[in-house]
Amino acid sequence: MAEVETVIHEGWAEVVLNRPETKNAINGPLGLGLAAAVRDLDDNDDVQVIVLRGAGGSFCSGLDLKAFNADPEPDWLPDFGAIWRGAHKALYESKKPIIAALERYAINGGAALALAADLLIVGTSSFLQVGEVKLGMAAPYNMAWLRLRHSENVTAKLTITGRRFTGEELVGMGVAYESVADDAVLIRARELAEELAGYPAGAHAKIKATMRAFNDTPADVWFDRVTKLNTGARVKPSAVTS
Repeated sequence: MAEVETVIHEGWAEVVLNRPETKNAINGPLGLGLAAAVRDLDDNDDVQVIVLRGAGGSFCSGLDLKAFNADPEPDWLPDFGAIWRGAHKALYESKKPIIAALERYAINGGAALALAADLLIVGTSSFLQVGEVKLGMAAPYNMAWLRLRHSENVTAKLTITGRRFTGEELVGMGVAYESVADDAVLIRARELAEELAGYPAGAHAKIKATMRAFNDTPADVWFDRVTKLNTGARVKPSAVTS
């Protein structure tokens, strides 16, 4: 079973984090699959909008700590930093609008994926948690997306407290586009994707190019600003969460 699956609809597509047995926890193959799926859809002229969701009714629980601490270690582990950077680069460079369907929770590394979306649909009791501060870390990819899209005030609320923020709170902060009933998150994300896919072809690419023109920093330079602040002492894989 592939860790990431792509489902093509008329004018739009879904990228599915497909590890439901781990609540879609992140490992190397998932990072590689996510990057490849987003890149492929970016090159598909028949797809105007991308929905990012998790299989099994949950978005993403963060890193798969069991896999990261396995003995023997998985063959992808030494390359995970580059793998995870590649996934975030693909999201950063996507020409297509990305809608994330946040069902149940998006935690730490999963929160970074939710924050990478252009539009976030979240359930009323679903939550997003950037909890790296509780591990003594600075949440680099969460920080990169927050500072790209939001104010320092919003960034501080999410990252300094490390607490869970639910649907209406996220809407009130401007982090989420819309909060709906928990069982309607995916339905609403799909409805929105269908609506946006009905707009003239290429319009969204022009809008995103104009948006990004105000921050024309290349992806690696942007992410290096935060990741290089967290270099130094070697951190155990179990503590690397975003």
